[in-house]
Amino acid sequence: MDDITHKVLDRLTEINQIPRCSKQEAQITAWLSHWATDLNFEIRRDTTGNLCIKVPATEGYEASPCVIIQGHMDMVCEKTPASTHNFAKDAVGLVHQGDWVTADETTLGADNGIALALAMVLAEDPSCAHPPLELLFTVDEESGLIGAKALDPDLIEGRILLNLDSEDEGIFTVGCAGGQETVIHLPVRREALAAGHRLYDLAISGLQGGHSGIDIHKPRASANKLMARTLAAIPITAGIRIVSIKGGTVHNAIARDAVCRFSAKPDEQATLRQIIGTCKVTYKNEQGASEPSLDLLLEPCSTSSDGATAMSVSDSQRAILLLSALPHGVARMSAEMDGLVETSNNLATLDFSPSQQRLAILSSQRSAVMSRLTELTGCIESIAVLAGATTSNKNSYPAWEPNMSSPLLARCRGVYKNQFGKDPEVKAIHAGLECGLIGAKKEGMDMISFGPTIRFPHSPGEKLFVPSISKVWIFLVRLLESFAV
Repeated sequence: MDDITHKVLDRLTEINQIPRCSKQEAQITAWLSHWATDLNFEIRRDTTGNLCIKVPATEGYEASPCVIIQGHMDMVCEKTPASTHNFAKDAVGLVHQGDWVTADETTLGADNGIALALAMVLAEDPSCAHPPLELLFTVDEESGLIGAKALDPDLIEGRILLNLDSEDEGIFTVGCAGGQETVIHLPVRREALAAGHRLYDLAISGLQGGHSGIDIHKPRASANKLMARTLAAIPITAGIRIVSIKGGTVHNAIARDAVCRFSAKPDEQATLRQIIGTCKVTYKNEQGASEPSLDLLLEPCSTSSDGATAMSVSDSQRAILLLSALPHGVARMSAEMDGLVETSNNLATLDFSPSQQRLAILSSQRSAVMSRLTELTGCIESIAVLAGATTSNKNSYPAWEPNMSSPLLARCRGVYKNQFGKDPEVKAIHAGLECGLIGAKKEGMDMISFGPTIRFPHSPGEKLFVPSISKVWIFLVRLLESFAV
């Protein structure tokens, strides 16, 4: 491991000492501000909490155009069911596994802590020649690009933006999908359970999950869809009534786990076990090697049903039918770029607790074509309304349309080819990046996204490919050097 890689990973280790789940960026903002103050860099913040650190040009680059290096401060906070990690106070440690770095049963936070680390090491290295820089670190990206959406355009002055939030070294990202979230509320009646009814806990676990944009086309199961399918397999004659149900954690991660407590008639235990056993075999056969740890478990609940309440039988069936009808996965592949998902949705979260009078469902849609996004959102709304539910939409953001004649793209291609002797790939991705929103704030912004190789973001399997760090570093340094005038 070379010296620069050590420095970048050391910075990432420091960053990972600081809690920074989405909407909880106060500590990381203060830490970065203290770092910048120690180096006599100017600090700016807007009312949303976005941070801009101005780094003066090195000698000879004073007349060069200002370059923005951009990343987001928050991370997706996911962990395995067995993990006792507390993201509000516990550090996320780096675990080295050969050429990869991962974490211990949690997300690593390389998305997008690696952008902060690279920018910091670059800014404090006197050997790196560069134009005036603006280090733009946004808040609350993972909740729906909230920081970028509310960015004060006066916070930044540059018109060249390098976003360090892509996850394949050697690939330049020049476009991304737009997005929309739909919240569905299904009102239900709670009624006391009949005497003698038994309670059961049904759990689906062990799925890989993953990023709801980057991984949506892969052969991975959604715990929420499998839960709906399993409950739908139980005949209505069993009289099941949903006491509680919960699945998934955040809008941009494919659900890895789901649990449901339900009641059934007292003589149905053998039938239920047979059905669940059949479902488990079916799912394992369907998923094959893509979900090797998939598990489906039914256990009689030790809690007494006395005094408990649940959805009525009819409302339970409405909920099951609604969950079964809602789509999940790829809706359409791109007609313009081979292999690119154009439109998809993630059946992200389910929530119905014993104190609630409604089932809450969150669906997250993405598309590179905004009219298709509207179409899919309308389809989801229609299904919900037919089931007697209400809907509302939030966190909409536009697609970033590729500009293949971009001067910055041409410069990046030339620098990469000269440095590594081969052409980089140029792609659009089926995920949300902040570039589109930031570009809309400043007319004439020229943008590109790149970064080290990260696998399984938004899941506890997230890992960073260590050899890719030095390649991104070399490219970034040479790119900045190329702006000499």
